[in-house]
Amino acid sequence: MNQAEFLSIVVPFKDKIFRLAKRLLVSTEEAEDATQEMLLKLWKNKEQIQNYKNVEAFSMTMTKNFCLDKLKSKHAQNLKIVHSNYKDENTSLQKQVELNDSIDWVGRIIEDLPQQQKMVIQLRDIEQYDLDEIAEMLEMNNTAVRVTLSRARKSIREQLTNTHSYGVK
Repeated sequence: MNQAEFLSIVVPFKDKIFRLAKRLLVSTEEAEDATQEMLLKLWKNKEQIQNYKNVEAFSMTMTKNFCLDKLKSKHAQNLKIVHSNYKDENTSLQKQVELNDSIDWVGRIIEDLPQQQKMVIQLRDIEQYDLDEIAEMLEMNNTAVRVTLSRARKSIREQLTNTHSYGVK
């Protein structure tokens, strides 16, 4: 496999690798490092990746495992939360502030979810993967993915409702 073939396979989903790494590691710098590391590993194993029927799922699984290993290390102690990727130019200032506040709350709530729920939410609701692809990436069965996703969404909904109802978390 030459460089052009490799790039045509990997480039379409490199941003997804970064977003998953960012969701798990939180720090942009850590996510960039993880993305670079994953692309390097894919390049070194370019001959073997042709054997995989879904290179994207394989790459996302590698990224997930790499990030979880990184989080387990002592190096992860200095990561901080910074996440907001939603902008709507056509809303009033008050509505924009409310939307940004809600997005911040959802980001904080997602960060507090158990690791598996956090990954399923990221892959399904943010990256828009199918349940079958998520099941393959996380090595779970379809039913377990649906249950995990349902529980994560319910938890987010309940915590967000409590936050907005009482004004204090």
